[in-house]
Amino acid sequence: MGLFILRRVMTMLLTAICLTFVVFFLTNLYPNLEKLAKTEGNMRMTDAQVESWLTENGYLQPLPLKYAQWIGVMPGARTLDDDGEETGRCIPPGTDPAEAPRFCGVLQGYWGFSTVFKDPVSEIISTRLGLTAKLMFWVMLLMVPSALLIGVLAGMREGSRTDRTLSTFAISTTATPEYVSGVIFIAMLASSRYGLGPLLNEWGLIAGNAPFKGTATGAMEDATFQNFFLPVLTIALYGMGYIARMTRASMAEVMTAQYIRTARLKGVKFRNIVMKHALRNALIAPFTVIMLQVPWLLNGVVIVETLFNYKGFGWTLVQAASNNDIELLLAVSVVSVFVVLVTQLISDIGYVFLNPRIRIS
Repeated sequence: MGLFILRRVMTMLLTAICLTFVVFFLTNLYPNLEKLAKTEGNMRMTDAQVESWLTENGYLQPLPLKYAQWIGVMPGARTLDDDGEETGRCIPPGTDPAEAPRFCGVLQGYWGFSTVFKDPVSEIISTRLGLTAKLMFWVMLLMVPSALLIGVLAGMREGSRTDRTLSTFAISTTATPEYVSGVIFIAMLASSRYGLGPLLNEWGLIAGNAPFKGTATGAMEDATFQNFFLPVLTIALYGMGYIARMTRASMAEVMTAQYIRTARLKGVKFRNIVMKHALRNALIAPFTVIMLQVPWLLNGVVIVETLFNYKGFGWTLVQAASNNDIELLLAVSVVSVFVVLVTQLISDIGYVFLNPRIRIS
């Protein structure tokens, strides 16, 4: 097991280096750098002035050298500005160059400075990642048990009325995009004029005119059932169907296995067959699907975060890309790559524990 994990970790490191280098190359293309220079300097800058600004700030160095400096394995570049003062990546504004560190990259915990939010990238990432992590936790808490329950109930008796009903529900949730279901939920449950709100208020079931809020901005500081349930439900429903369908297919296959037939012929109760014999083997395939939901939730909830005005990690990714915030975009990419690789490692280790045949081989 130790050798298996070590090999996976080495593969993860190599993959992370390759992926981050590709992202670094794409974000440091000259058109992006030119746009950055004009945004930070003056939109009327000439080509010569743009090149001078980029040279002064170290953006025109060879790409491998810039990447090594960004990672933190090479000393940060330092240049002299028009006033003769030493500047560079490792010398933030207001810092004495003599006291500034030589290495200032990702390995040293320095992620750069955001040109859009005017704050250190590390603070922005930690804040937005925490908000999305809170959203992910409640989504997973609602989505995974519900999807597994639907899949197991549908797969226990393949072809039955219960199977057809639950399968139709699962397909419907997966086929409905978040921006459609989110708008429907807002119109039906968060509108004070339309939907169920006025009707429930007339019946005396709710105090206000709407049972939920159509914006999750307040949930960033204080999440409540009223302001946080709709975005959680919107994301959970969309991901629930895929997990449920995978669980249903795996469960249906396991229920036709020879050892299940033998157990039924011996008179073992159907409930014990499902819980003690079929369920563990049926969860092997859905386990990978569940782990893949983590990177999807991290970056794929952009629509929901924008729709409900919840400024999390996905919202930050859109802002960084649309505003050419290179340092922030690189940091978001690194975190995304790390999350994807770690979830894949956990998925591989989980396979070993769920399937003894992999451990034997």
